[in-house]
Amino acid sequence: MSDLANPTTNDKECGGCASSVCHTGNLARLGIDTTGSDYVVALAGNPNTGKSTIFNQLTGLRQHVGNWAGKTVARAEGAYRYGEHRYKVVDLPGTYSMLSTSVDEEIARDFILFARPDVTVVVLDANRLERNLHLALQVTEITDRVVLAVNLIDEAKRHGVTVDERALAREMGVPVVLMAARTGQGVQQLSQAIADVASGSYPLRARRAAYADAQLQSAVEVLVGQINRAFPRLPNARWVALRLLEDDASIIRAIEDGTLGEIAPAETPIDAAPSSPSTLVQISRGQASVSPSV
Repeated sequence: MSDLANPTTNDKECGGCASSVCHTGNLARLGIDTTGSDYVVALAGNPNTGKSTIFNQLTGLRQHVGNWAGKTVARAEGAYRYGEHRYKVVDLPGTYSMLSTSVDEEIARDFILFARPDVTVVVLDANRLERNLHLALQVTEITDRVVLAVNLIDEAKRHGVTVDERALAREMGVPVVLMAARTGQGVQQLSQAIADVASGSYPLRARRAAYADAQLQSAVEVLVGQINRAFPRLPNARWVALRLLEDDASIIRAIEDGTLGEIAPAETPIDAAPSSPSTLVQISRGQASVSPSV
């Protein structure tokens, strides 16, 4: 689990405000300064999807490159203004999944889960849409504040590939923008989609996997109940439950060493929650023993 899993305790509180700049502890720990920003936007995507090109189109010369805290992985961040609001953009490492099997995946996964950006833009290659959608579906398991940027649409057209963005948006429950970022096509539409999601004006219904297997669904429900009792502020208990059923070592470690509790401190009486972190892990392993692989 990366340093994102150890937030500082001075997060700003803004009443009912949903903006991530009102929860600056993790962002500050990463060295990301949100001063003067209204919203934080994360860019995620497989390598070679044109994610960095989109980052450059959005931010222009208003960007900074450094390393992620405690890592040798490069971090790029920038800013831009659209309409009346200012946006901080964080370019996450290119990754194929949110399963945290590499440092890049761990950084991307932890940022989306724990830093809670206002919008996560998942960049997809129009030529390899089916493959890229695996990451998109994993991200929508973590957050519904997602925009899909289907890039390289010009190359796909030359290969006879077309993408029905309206049908894809209906299926995924989030905005979809077709782009050819190298020529600037779709940048304006992407900026508007980001603004709509950040402000809450887009009705999000992010697609999440429905499990036909009754045993698996039951196991997920049991774990979600236990996790919510132990960590009421956790952003997405369902996703953590799924990772526990997959025996995700980093999530198990976060529970056992207390870092998950630092992210989402327990607010219920001790006798209302599992008796210890190890109990929660034992529950998940018991459920996994009767459930098929997630």
